[in-house]
Amino acid sequence: MSRVSTELPRPTGAPADAPVAPATRARPRGRGLAHALVDAFGIQIRDGALRPGDKLPTESAIMQSFGVSRTVVREALSKLQAGGLVETHHGIGTFVLQPRTTGMFRLDAGDIATSVDVLAVLELRISLETESAGLAASRHTEAQLQAMRQALDDFETNVAQAGDTVAPDFRFHLEIAQATGNPYFADIMSHLGTTIIPRTRINALRNIDRGAEYLSRVNREHEEIYAAIARRDSESARAAMRIHLTNSRERLRLAQEAARLAQQGAEAKPSR
Repeated sequence: MSRVSTELPRPTGAPADAPVAPATRARPRGRGLAHALVDAFGIQIRDGALRPGDKLPTESAIMQSFGVSRTVVREALSKLQAGGLVETHHGIGTFVLQPRTTGMFRLDAGDIATSVDVLAVLELRISLETESAGLAASRHTEAQLQAMRQALDDFETNVAQAGDTVAPDFRFHLEIAQATGNPYFADIMSHLGTTIIPRTRINALRNIDRGAEYLSRVNREHEEIYAAIARRDSESARAAMRIHLTNSRERLRLAQEAARLAQQGAEAKPSR
């Protein structure tokens, strides 16, 4: 595996020879620190210090090397996954991906307002479905596990045939809710319906709904959730569901921010 630098990026505008603060010195808190960690790994991936297929250090090793908390590490890894730079396989590790052949999806003007509501729903789902996955891992029946498996198989078949993936996607999440044994989880999911799936409401996502690369990545995240539930590993199931939904939120948030910047740039142009 390539050597991982433990230096966080210098502040913007700092001289090239300015010293970089070691991991033990005070740094920005919260999201700022997670973004700095994302930048540190992103630079190494783009510069080739970390190559496709390389395995990143464990969460504990990153925490020790960079002097950050587990929460910061997990947020940074989620952002790297959302950016298509790495992919996590539970129980195995996080690996650098091949560079994308296509860019991030772009929101048009009509999607921006809708995306705010979709992000709010994703926040609700992160809270609701993370616990749902953990309960399903400990309480599911074999019949319910088979129903989850069938939903994933249908999803994969429809990706290959360029068919509908929304229905099996929603069915998979609903089956997990039903496997909790608590009817209120399933009631909430049924009430929300397929609109919980971001690509049913965002035109830019709907346009790439038949893109095998995007959908295959979504289903790989589903498979991680399923595998944890199948082996009755509640903590891993919660972690896999949180990563899946956080990745969706980050992909949409990045696209939303890009759309806003583009809109601001267009408005700033002097009219002729």
